[in-house]
Amino acid sequence: MSDREPLRKRQKLECESLHPGRTDDVEIPQKTAPACSDRPEDSSKLQRGPQVPARDSRCKSFRTLHDWLKPAVTQKSSHHHHHPEPEESEESSRNQGSPGGTDPFTVPPPTTAASDGEEIPLTSEKKSANEPRRTGSVLVSDPDANTGTRKITDFFTKAPGKVACRRPASPAGADGKPLIGNVARLGVSLSDLRRAPACSGPLPALKPTDSHTVMIRTDLLQSGGVPEPYPSPDELRDCWDDAHVKMPFSKHSLFPMERTTLQSRWDLINKALSVPFSSSHDVKDAILTYNAGQAKRWNFTALHMYCKSLQASESQKMFVELLPAMAQLALRAPKLLTQPIPLLRTQRCGSITLSQEQVSCLLANAFFCTFPRRNSRRTEFSNYPDINFSRLFEGSSQRKQEKLKTLLWYFKRITQRRPNGLITYTRQCLQSLPSWSSSEKQFSKLHISCDGTIEDQGYGMLQVDFANRFVGGGVTGSGLVQEEIRFLINPELIAARLFTEALDDNECLIITGTEQFSRYSGYSDTYRWDGNHNDQTLRDEWQRKCTEIVAIDALHYRNFLDQFHPENMKRELNKAYCGFVRPGVQTENLSAVATGNWGCGAFGGDKRLKAVLQMMAAAEAERDLMYFTFIDTDLLTDVHHIHTLITQSHATVGYVFGLLRQYYERVCKETTRGKPQETLYGFLVGCFLYSDVTVCASIKPF
Repeated sequence: MSDREPLRKRQKLECESLHPGRTDDVEIPQKTAPACSDRPEDSSKLQRGPQVPARDSRCKSFRTLHDWLKPAVTQKSSHHHHHPEPEESEESSRNQGSPGGTDPFTVPPPTTAASDGEEIPLTSEKKSANEPRRTGSVLVSDPDANTGTRKITDFFTKAPGKVACRRPASPAGADGKPLIGNVARLGVSLSDLRRAPACSGPLPALKPTDSHTVMIRTDLLQSGGVPEPYPSPDELRDCWDDAHVKMPFSKHSLFPMERTTLQSRWDLINKALSVPFSSSHDVKDAILTYNAGQAKRWNFTALHMYCKSLQASESQKMFVELLPAMAQLALRAPKLLTQPIPLLRTQRCGSITLSQEQVSCLLANAFFCTFPRRNSRRTEFSNYPDINFSRLFEGSSQRKQEKLKTLLWYFKRITQRRPNGLITYTRQCLQSLPSWSSSEKQFSKLHISCDGTIEDQGYGMLQVDFANRFVGGGVTGSGLVQEEIRFLINPELIAARLFTEALDDNECLIITGTEQFSRYSGYSDTYRWDGNHNDQTLRDEWQRKCTEIVAIDALHYRNFLDQFHPENMKRELNKAYCGFVRPGVQTENLSAVATGNWGCGAFGGDKRLKAVLQMMAAAEAERDLMYFTFIDTDLLTDVHHIHTLITQSHATVGYVFGLLRQYYERVCKETTRGKPQETLYGFLVGCFLYSDVTVCASIKPF
């Protein structure tokens, strides 16, 4: 039998398994290997444990899933290029020249959001002057534009020499015939995925408990009204200990004036922020009044550059209207934040519910850098993220200019009209985690798309923040990737940095109710503030926006092969499961999870492995999945085919975990450097198509 005959047999078997009745796409040899007579007929054999074909019985020339699934893939995608996600450091920063975009004092015309249809055909388009072209590594539509990216999806997975996700004219398959079934979305219909609030069950009455601090008067809570703080301002409770946020107005917050003299730091803040501002230098001087020890360390270059870029009328509004309003909001802290804010500490479940107005007061204080004990890593807050905005004011990069535009627009909005909703911040810590090798859970539904964004098309779903263990990552520094962008357009997320300790492996942070205030375009160095966003998301019974965001941090891999070690895969499964599961909530009340290439940028994760792990975690948590590949069409078809093979085989989560372990033992451990010759998906496909082949010695379970 020739070396090509096993390949043809595999292609024919795969074609018949995914496309019953279709054989014309596969060349059938005159002489084929005899079919195995003991091929399993039901799912019970799959659930007994993974069976993997002997290494010498499989063709080692298969480098990608397309080699295994070529007949099916060529019906879905007109090209087979791999689009690596840009390697983006959290804090990398490059000067991009003069500020671009529109200033937040002038609102640009609104842009149209993408529709959310069931399936988007990749229709042919005529070439024109408006057809996207490549400038460097970025596609642009306007020949005169510096960038044409409009969303995160327009930047992901692009690299020089690679083709981005376009709608090609007259796409053709391997045989030269036009393709008909070329789509940008695969899997179940969007209508089959649950969204909040339609799927949500009734909420219990909002009231404080030992693990839930409620900062407002629940008896006065009503739709459209601004919540009142609890307790009343004349009953202000001051607390200065290791279990609560140290507030700037505390009587224990003191400032040394001379060697033996201490003064109330809040008095200094009050005086400094009550003086009129006429320039950015006045802002700098005010902040350094009560941060004198940082005078030689902090620089305000970014703030100076931003203010210099303003036109005369914009500068007038900035210094006469906006900054004084922000200062007065910050100084209202003793009247708005009348009880101690607990720290969400490691290995402890806890929730804090604040009003949007209270959050805006916290953020105004962060802007003016008033929080004590938060300017050094040598304090009791060394395991917490930065909260004061001092790093935002540093440097001359274009990133900082766009960040300032985005955040100042938020402050403009909330100082002109008081926000009236609530936000809940919940630290979830799981002490009991699944036994992945013995899980009998079946894979849930999948809808996968190469266009759209988590925040737009994932409305009403659990939206994943590809987080740093210090939530928010580099949002107050130079970072400007998925997490930082989400924290900028939903600035109320930044408040979590004040009280959330770094996440452990069995923890996540869930934030419910934040509002999106800004639109944006681009990603990383091409990020631009793109004007106002009017968030029409419905509110729940607690007056929170039905926007649930979960921060889960992936491991950082410098060695590609390390992520396939079973212990590392278990860690990522546990982290994703912690973010997805909601103990005590009925399955029918759980929305789908909106996610994507979690931990696959600067953190070095493999997109195909992370997709399988998230599918497994979602199945264990009994939630469906909406997966965004961020214009990577190869990933779209690959993940969809793997999910199809798994679900059609009725394979359990435990069975698939066993296959992942065997991929590590049989492939990764035999690879001395670089990436394995045999891809993960190629290995998995072979296991499913040849599950009747005698397996090598079994691997001991963990």
